[in-house]
Amino acid sequence: MKIKQLSLRIRIFLAMILLILLASVLIAAVTIYQYKEQTEEYNEGRLLRKEEAVKASINYWLSSGNTFPLEAENLKFIFKDKIYEISDIEKLEINIYDLNGNKAISSHAGFIKSDAPVALSKELINYLSNNIEHKYSSSLNLEGSTFQTSFSYIIDNKFKPFGILNLRYEQDNTAQDEDLREFLYRMLMVYVLMFAIAILLAYFISSYVTKNIKAVTDKMKSTSLNSRNEKIEIKNASLEINTLVNAYNFMVDELESSAIKLAKGEREQAWREMAKQVAHEIKNPLTPMRLTVQSFQRKFDANDPEIKDKINEYSKTLIQQIDTMSLIASAFSDFAKMPAQQKEELDVVEVIKHALDIFSEEYIYYFPKKESIIAELDKTQLIRVITNLVTNAIQALQEVEHKKIEVTVTEENEKVIIVIADNGKGILENDKIRVFEPKFTTKSSGMGLGLGMVKNIIEAYNGTITFTSKQQVGTVFNIEIPKK
Repeated sequence: MKIKQLSLRIRIFLAMILLILLASVLIAAVTIYQYKEQTEEYNEGRLLRKEEAVKASINYWLSSGNTFPLEAENLKFIFKDKIYEISDIEKLEINIYDLNGNKAISSHAGFIKSDAPVALSKELINYLSNNIEHKYSSSLNLEGSTFQTSFSYIIDNKFKPFGILNLRYEQDNTAQDEDLREFLYRMLMVYVLMFAIAILLAYFISSYVTKNIKAVTDKMKSTSLNSRNEKIEIKNASLEINTLVNAYNFMVDELESSAIKLAKGEREQAWREMAKQVAHEIKNPLTPMRLTVQSFQRKFDANDPEIKDKINEYSKTLIQQIDTMSLIASAFSDFAKMPAQQKEELDVVEVIKHALDIFSEEYIYYFPKKESIIAELDKTQLIRVITNLVTNAIQALQEVEHKKIEVTVTEENEKVIIVIADNGKGILENDKIRVFEPKFTTKSSGMGLGLGMVKNIIEAYNGTITFTSKQQVGTVFNIEIPKK
């Protein structure tokens, strides 16, 4: 099973366990690294102390006990017996070379041949000659043992080098290794205990975290567009869960708003279908009426003795078709009557926001001057006003490169003031006087009923709608509606 297919609870559980394991591995690695660093520093310091002691012994011997001239060819005579004495005291191997790098004398004794070089490399001699006051040190691993080795000059009483001193010291890290193993063992015991505690904590924490998420998930599964959805209320939840709950509750509000918009869209679609049907029904009686008039016009003869009967028959046919059209018109009129205003106390700022949510254009900007404006209006009609005006503004921006629509709302003197502005092509001077007339439109499609309907809605509230417009600059509609 892929990790992405695991539940959140299991992933939290595994993450906490892996975190404990990773922490234990990292601490063990850092401990071992630190141990090696300290051991290395300890051995280097110990070699330095031994080197200082050896040099002190050599200098004392050269100044008080030696009888040979301090020259390179006398090295084997100067240190003939003293080198063994110093080596026994300091417990290390001492080799002395001349300035050309050839071994002059060594403290190594026994049947096993010393692995110290018989002659020093030119690189080492060059290094020492360029760094007279310094030494050269390194580590060697031979047959499972680690050696610290150093090279430095032996100088006479005039500070002139006449030999090269080599010290070889075998490291003994047995005690340090034992301390490290003891520490790692104790740390392992502690982490085994911590690992057991971490498993329990991970189980309870993952259960606690996912419990609230499961509640949100169950609510989401029962969410439906066609029914009223309940909001989630969780007490003492974490910040993240509260954020998730607030997002869900907001989604419920948006879903309710979308359902209203969807219902509105379905109603508008029904109106369009009905209009097509009405047009079709009106065309049906018009055709026989036209044929009857044309036939009467073609066959009319004032001297025809049956002219009265023909006129009566012609009139009867026309009256029947006219009655049919009247019935269609009456039925459409009854169906098209605007419903009575259902005033309710609502937040105008929020309703306008919901009305604008139906549009996906990114250049529509909403600027409410207050967080909330309470008024007694019909929510559906207010949404209809906003959508009509914004739709007209969008259509006016079709040929504009940098499109922009601004919708603002505020309140003043117990009135709600709504302003919708665009930077579109504007309205021609000759058309301004006819903007609110029914059936007037400058578009290739549409019946020109939108702005007329908007004006009727606003005037039904004893409000006003005005506009200013300038060609190639834009148009601003200003609406004022009493709050009550």
